[in-house]
Amino acid sequence: MKANCRCVNCITPPHILKRLLESSRREVREAAMNSLLVTARLRGERAVRAKTFAGVAGVARRTIYDCGTSYRLSSANVARTESDGQSSDSSVNLAFDGLGTTREFFREVLGRDSIDGAGMRLNGYVHYGLNYNNAFWDGQEMVFGDGDGVIFSDFTKSLDVIAHELTHGVTEFTANLEYHKQSGALNESISDVFGSLVKQWSLGQTAEEADWLIGADITTPEIELDALRSMKAPGTAYDNDVLGKDPQPDHMDRFVHLPDTEDGDWAGVHYNSGIPNKAFYLAAIGIGGFAWNAPGDIWYKSLLASHERTDFQEFAETTYRIAGADYGCSEQTAVADAWRQVGIRIAGATSRGRNRKGGDRDESHGPRSESANDCATLADQIKAIANQVEKLARDVKALKK
Repeated sequence: MKANCRCVNCITPPHILKRLLESSRREVREAAMNSLLVTARLRGERAVRAKTFAGVAGVARRTIYDCGTSYRLSSANVARTESDGQSSDSSVNLAFDGLGTTREFFREVLGRDSIDGAGMRLNGYVHYGLNYNNAFWDGQEMVFGDGDGVIFSDFTKSLDVIAHELTHGVTEFTANLEYHKQSGALNESISDVFGSLVKQWSLGQTAEEADWLIGADITTPEIELDALRSMKAPGTAYDNDVLGKDPQPDHMDRFVHLPDTEDGDWAGVHYNSGIPNKAFYLAAIGIGGFAWNAPGDIWYKSLLASHERTDFQEFAETTYRIAGADYGCSEQTAVADAWRQVGIRIAGATSRGRNRKGGDRDESHGPRSESANDCATLADQIKAIANQVEKLARDVKALKK
């Protein structure tokens, strides 16, 4: 059995950087190669540092450091702390505010005290390296590159990128999902989910109003790129000559099978995360309102109930169980239907659709559980009442005429 890899969790997928190695522009090729080499070196450093790191308490206080294009975090200078005013450097301020917004989201919405749940300090490093095309969480802090200025720009510009990376820390301190195969893809998806939710929460957007894009603000106008990923429509974030076509699947029928190696993206963790991403989007739309409420709470509690090797099926079943236990029939049905639409069926779950003749069909998958029967019965009752109200409305209208 493969041991859990000590991966540096980067926002830019390796397949994008590898594609940039084929660019006709020398500066783009060099920046991509440098970013890949730096990430490989960091992975080795993290394996050593993780043995001694135990987290730093401090009521989630923030400190932003300026690397000044150096790759040595130890040589970075303090640029802003909780006791300082705004900096003249916009990257410092964006990182500081992004860490703070993410911290407040987890505290106010989910009742979690910082990354580790115990007030862990939040340290961020900006201007990391020269033309570094990435941002990452290394198990201790957030690090931001400035981009190559051709394809990518300052990585502090996207709040969802900051929240995505910090959520890797939350996952590490909770389920610690192994970073390969389905558990690794789920790890990436959890970060996309809460990255998007932090952005939606900060903007006050409903699930319908949100763009569901990850990293929409970190590219230059020179490239046609909506974002790094789309949770609403995986596989559609980009399609151009520079990066090719977004390879993310949105259904288990299109699951990407790659080697469980670094070169294979640890069996495609950045590819297959599109499947649970789409499931969360569908659940949020199905439930309606603000996605950080019931949907976000269900996913967070499911993360807490997960373990290192939790796969898509197990996580889906956990979300279904928690939706029924903590919310109700409509939320549980929406969750089951969301997973069904991406090819993952939950035993005992019932969703309602329309048959070819226009009538109702009962899509049961295996023996119904008691809660599924209750939900189906309630749905029938609600429909019957709605039909009666509609008939009454027609009768009243006829009488008025």
